[in-house]
Amino acid sequence: MTASQGEHAFDGEPDIRADVSITDSTLGRFTEIGEGTRLLNTEVGDYSYCDRFCDLANTTVGKFSNIAGFVRIGATDHPLETATLHHFAYRSSLYWADASDDAEFFDRRRARRTTIGHDTWIGHAAQIKPEVSVADGAVVASGAVVTRDVPPYAIVAGVPAKVIRYRQPAEIAERLQALAWWNWDHATLRARLDDFRKLPAEEFLERYE
Repeated sequence: MTASQGEHAFDGEPDIRADVSITDSTLGRFTEIGEGTRLLNTEVGDYSYCDRFCDLANTTVGKFSNIAGFVRIGATDHPLETATLHHFAYRSSLYWADASDDAEFFDRRRARRTTIGHDTWIGHAAQIKPEVSVADGAVVASGAVVTRDVPPYAIVAGVPAKVIRYRQPAEIAERLQALAWWNWDHATLRARLDDFRKLPAEEFLERYE
């Protein structure tokens, strides 16, 4: 299924570009899925989008998440403890007519969920490993490899990713999470659009807390 840019801008239907693969996944309102992206067992919250050629597996994405191109989240692992890494051991039906796939292996994969919070920004070609949580308001720099949880409103970079600074002081971050503006309805967001654009975070909080 494909949709041209802006075609569903006012009715909230997902905007899905060319050559997208979506399996066992759900999309919220006003979501955008870029060309060549693959979603597997993934939930994408309202207003979140990903650019071209992303790969998300076993992931829950919150609302208003900004995911740049070529990002990989929840990359599935190969078994390290057995005699082979190769997927013939668990995708066995590809190789033998009388062999079934390893259902328990796939169940374990699906259970290792990655969580991306609300109002997050995942930079170009970043990778986020399974079972990692990127909290609300956080930023993952381009090319970073995230192997452990990212605190709220932190900016992380590097391989492996480390905190380099915070978007907002701890008090402001806590107040923004308590305000939870990402749960406001569409009409309220529109009514307060100018303040989103112009007000510093603290002034915004003072007006709407």
